[in-house]
Amino acid sequence: METAYIQTPLGTAKLEGDENGLSAISVLNREEPTTTVVPEVLEDAVYQLQEYFAGERQVFELELDPQGTDFQKGVWRALRNIPYGKTISYLDLSKRLGDVKAIRAVASANGRNPLWIVVPCHRVIGSDGSLTGYAGGLHRKKWLLEHESPAKQQSLF
Repeated sequence: METAYIQTPLGTAKLEGDENGLSAISVLNREEPTTTVVPEVLEDAVYQLQEYFAGERQVFELELDPQGTDFQKGVWRALRNIPYGKTISYLDLSKRLGDVKAIRAVASANGRNPLWIVVPCHRVIGSDGSLTGYAGGLHRKKWLLEHESPAKQQSLF
């Protein structure tokens, strides 16, 4: 397993993967030195994340290899179908997966998403439009949704 650390507007991101694909991306609550030589298996992921943060990428084209149960992987696949700049509720996600009663299991799988940003769990919100829990912190979820918003907030001053 190879590892790289990159700086993002939201803090240091840790990327992990091997020849089978990207297995994890997480944002850390501590600073780590930026990786000076990115392992070849992580180069595309680093490049695409940099494009995303620069506002130049909306869809990721990476080989993914997250570890989880079949149910979790199904939820994570469904998350990848939420378009850039759009949000859905946990209830809507449960409906898309075919079982409204599985809302808690869907929310749990969403919270265990190992591929920060690439699998856009930040696009799932409460039925009332609230920014519900987010493993990376609600301030990061808010930033990501604003970053992806088609209507950018203008400064008055």
